[in-house]
Amino acid sequence: MKLNKILLAGAMLFAGASAMAQETITEYSYVPNWYIQGQFGGQETLGESSFGHLFNPNAQIAAGYNFNPYIGARLAVNAWQSKGALNDFTGKIGNGHWKWNYVAPTVDAVVNLTNLIGGYDPYRLVDVDLIAGIGANIGFNNKQANEYSQKLVNAGADKLGLLWDGTKARFVGQFGCDLNFNVSEHVALGIELMANVLPDGYNSKKAGNADWYFNGLAGIKYTFGPKYNKTTRTVEVPVQQPQIIERIIEKVVEQAPVTNVIEEVKPEMLRRDIFFRINTATITKEEMYKVNEVAQFLKDHPNAKVVITGYADKGTGTLAINLRLSKQRAEIVANTLKKNYSIAPDRIIVKSMGEAEEQPYADPVDNRVAICVCE
Repeated sequence: MKLNKILLAGAMLFAGASAMAQETITEYSYVPNWYIQGQFGGQETLGESSFGHLFNPNAQIAAGYNFNPYIGARLAVNAWQSKGALNDFTGKIGNGHWKWNYVAPTVDAVVNLTNLIGGYDPYRLVDVDLIAGIGANIGFNNKQANEYSQKLVNAGADKLGLLWDGTKARFVGQFGCDLNFNVSEHVALGIELMANVLPDGYNSKKAGNADWYFNGLAGIKYTFGPKYNKTTRTVEVPVQQPQIIERIIEKVVEQAPVTNVIEEVKPEMLRRDIFFRINTATITKEEMYKVNEVAQFLKDHPNAKVVITGYADKGTGTLAINLRLSKQRAEIVANTLKKNYSIAPDRIIVKSMGEAEEQPYADPVDNRVAICVCE
């Protein structure tokens, strides 16, 4: 029996991280900042009249400070004009309308709802804020209400129940929201809607309940200084090095020509689970090396493809948030492979499971993940 020794080129098997590669990572850190704001719009005061009859011009200036991406505070001064109305059911003098002026300084807390839910993104186009505050409403120039009240008295009717003159200060509480469109790092155009509540008598009438007015404003906000610091650094990530395995294959030859036999070896499957922090779709530096391993596998096996499936923890957040997060997590991994490693788009399949019952892990925290399977 004659033995032929044939040396074959073995499969490229991953044999542990024997080398390091450099990866460039860009990070953004939020910078606390001051801003000023100017707005103009209108006000509707609640009263005995149809909507629009008690509409008034309104203006506001504000200065604020953002402590972090989520919480801020501002000092706002809202002012101009309010209106009141009375339906004269006695028929002695007729319905009346009057107006007066006011200035209302308030101290407000501002919560960036967009960053709180979706995480901080320095390039986000739209931000939504929740606003609540307290302050004082200082009314003055109530001459028209006093004149109308005197007409009621002259006609034998009762005067306005909580008539005031001169200057009158009252507590005011307000709450609402705004929508800001970030034109640039420093400039934002915004729309603000606020509800304001005051003690009874703001409109000189006695109703036995609180008085309200509502402001709708549009304006511009200017932020001083940078809103974030951008740093780029190079980190070392492990790179899998292939090993060449030599095999000796024995073959029995019986009066037949010697034939070289090449064993076909299929690429092994590779799985990498890339974990994310709560409410984020940003790959952390600790998980970036896994993306590098996926890219290296695809480069070593030109016919291989990767299926990236994004997940979200169904026990945290709403269905809409989880559906968005799971999709974003899969897409950020896919985009990183395409942009940073030049992997062809037709070799990447993106899926997202959202809040599906089939969560990959028993621990809810581990389900904030994008699972990459290469084969």
